[in-house]
Amino acid sequence: MTLHNQLENAVKKAVENLFSVSLESVEITLTRKDQNGDLTVMVFPMLRQIKGNPAVIGEQIGAELVKIDLITEYEVIKGFLNITVAQTIYLNDFNNILADAHYGKVAIDESKSGVMVEYSSPNTNKPLHLGHVRNNLLGYSVAQIVAATGRKVNKTQIINDRGIHICKSMLAWEQYGNGETPVSTGLKGDKLVGNYYVKFDQEYKKEIATLLAAGKTEDEAKKEAPSLIAAQEMLRKWEQGDAAVVALWEKMNGWVYAGFETTYKNLGVDFDSLYYESNTYLLGKDVVQVGLDKGVFEKDPDGSVWIDLTDEGLDRKIVLRSDGTAVYMTQDIGTAIQRVKDHDINSMVYTVGNEQDYHFKVLFLILKKLGYDWADNLYHLSYGMVELPSGKMKSREGTVVDADELMEEMTDTAREIAQEQGKLEGMSEEDKERLYKMIGLGALKYFMLKVDPKKSMMFDPKESVDFQGNTGPFIQYTHARIKSILKKSGFEQGDLKVATDINLTDKDVTVIKLLQQYPDSVHAAARNYSPALVANYVYELVKEFNSFYQNVPKIVEESNVDMKQFRLLLCFKTAAAIKSACTLLGIEVPEQM
Repeated sequence: MTLHNQLENAVKKAVENLFSVSLESVEITLTRKDQNGDLTVMVFPMLRQIKGNPAVIGEQIGAELVKIDLITEYEVIKGFLNITVAQTIYLNDFNNILADAHYGKVAIDESKSGVMVEYSSPNTNKPLHLGHVRNNLLGYSVAQIVAATGRKVNKTQIINDRGIHICKSMLAWEQYGNGETPVSTGLKGDKLVGNYYVKFDQEYKKEIATLLAAGKTEDEAKKEAPSLIAAQEMLRKWEQGDAAVVALWEKMNGWVYAGFETTYKNLGVDFDSLYYESNTYLLGKDVVQVGLDKGVFEKDPDGSVWIDLTDEGLDRKIVLRSDGTAVYMTQDIGTAIQRVKDHDINSMVYTVGNEQDYHFKVLFLILKKLGYDWADNLYHLSYGMVELPSGKMKSREGTVVDADELMEEMTDTAREIAQEQGKLEGMSEEDKERLYKMIGLGALKYFMLKVDPKKSMMFDPKESVDFQGNTGPFIQYTHARIKSILKKSGFEQGDLKVATDINLTDKDVTVIKLLQQYPDSVHAAARNYSPALVANYVYELVKEFNSFYQNVPKIVEESNVDMKQFRLLLCFKTAAAIKSACTLLGIEVPEQM
């Protein structure tokens, strides 16, 4: 039983003895740093069942609690009952933490339906960029965090491999590529195809300028440009199954998939299942008739089908065009239904930028109105834009921040800073390069994930690779530092138990209290789909450990055998918690640094 549960039970018992009232729950928080005590019992919520002055009620409960071994003293400040926990309680709790090899994580419950987390979902006409990096890191981390709470997780993406934008790259390669391939150019396939997407846009703009000079309006010029007409014709042929167009589409998409796979591997993310828009774009059309039969949808005189959501504060949304073709909403409805059929899931998380907030409100509401009970378990992991100090990115103009180049830059930055600071002396060049990559990626991931997903962010590569402050390298360095302490002390993982009669300092207790919070931090992050809660937790743990290490006697020189064993085990479990939390963020931590 956790300390929190022990205290909650003790308070309930005290309240029943004093006031003959049974409390359903007790609100308990950490005591503010500027006040005495370890935990604070909130008295104000009890006033719904207990009449009286909250400060007086707090005094009465505190006096009752000190009669048991759980707490040593208390202090009431208005309606807040601050209590100091007995050291033996902390030491017993720490022994329980030591005994759990997977502390902070819960074993997967195979008997329960799982959750599907969708992320990445790129277009196959260009390489992954900075925006995709945030998307992938968020989605992958959320999947790891949810799995740590005992849920089965299926990581997926829907690859946008059809449409006019795909045909633009295909057409430009056909016209200007002279048969070049990733092998002949030495380029990753996604980059090669992306270059032709940019090439199409360049030629298209030239054609528009020519038509404007010939007296066409801007709208006419955009519609009548030969390149666009040719791309539209290529899409029509693809949809009709033209052998030559389909063969070109398969070849160029194959190049892109190989390029994506390399990027994903370097970024450290993966997937359990894949969906392709070329297979799903017709899904959902059959559901339209079901919706019409149920009165959820309505048909207009021109044959188009709509849903009226004005009573819900939204608008009318088309789900089938008058010519019988589907829209994106229809595809998403069909894909969601198909995923539940394909996998043992009853919940889905969509990692998609906040520009699609409205789309997902409508999608989830439609699925609910269609009668799918799992529609209440759909969540849009909406996130803000990522910008660099140099400004926004535009794919068509080739000004995106390429994901591969960003990762290389992060490694280079880590190398430069580490060399400036004279770290890593004595390591082989091969080990150094591996570590530079680990530090660079750790800096990138932590910087992206420590920010609440809903917020837009400015990403500064140089600022993120700092060995001090709220950064990935600071956390990685602390883990390596602890490993060094353990190695120098000759620590061996033997009997993972500490004596319960030693005298702890405030710094000792602070680290134990933070270790106690780890499981709750993971569950809170899972509930809120926010890796930032884990990132901020591990930073607090690292910060307090460093304060502990600076303020206690040298562990390796400690003469008291029981105290030395306690502090070495405190180091050992802190390192384990740092590594565990970082794993949930997709971050590797080094043994040496």
